[in-house]
Amino acid sequence: MTVAPPFRLRHTTITDPAARPLLAELEYEYVSRYGRSADGELTRYPAGQFTPDEGGAFLLLLDGDEPVAGGAFRRHDAETAELKRIWTSSAHRRRGLARRVVAALEAEAVRQGYRRVYLTTGPRQPEARGLYLACGYRPLFDLAADPETIGPLPFDKAL
Repeated sequence: MTVAPPFRLRHTTITDPAARPLLAELEYEYVSRYGRSADGELTRYPAGQFTPDEGGAFLLLLDGDEPVAGGAFRRHDAETAELKRIWTSSAHRRRGLARRVVAALEAEAVRQGYRRVYLTTGPRQPEARGLYLACGYRPLFDLAADPETIGPLPFDKAL
């Protein structure tokens, strides 16, 4: 996927120092929305799972040299990539950057041979829910139900 200037995609690792500000803001967001540390969620999977060697990917969307959005996927099963860590800096929201990240991750998943994408988002993240619906993801839950009664909200999409 090409990204319109001045943005550029950088395939990297989740341990890249350039990713730290985005991941720190993501952790802050989890704490503010859920009242608990996100450390368990952010460290649940070894960093290697987000590398091509293990069937994953991690990318940053840069504005010049500044990371403004990012995301990752890991191997869920032989045909399915699981999106994780989709994030846009609070200073750069409402510009379609998360959609660019999701599209780039989907394209990379196809390059790696995946045929489906799966993800979950939290019940207190309506922006993420809206993003995935707008990107063509199928909710695997009742959209009319109170998200708080569901827990993590699962979605999938055929590639």
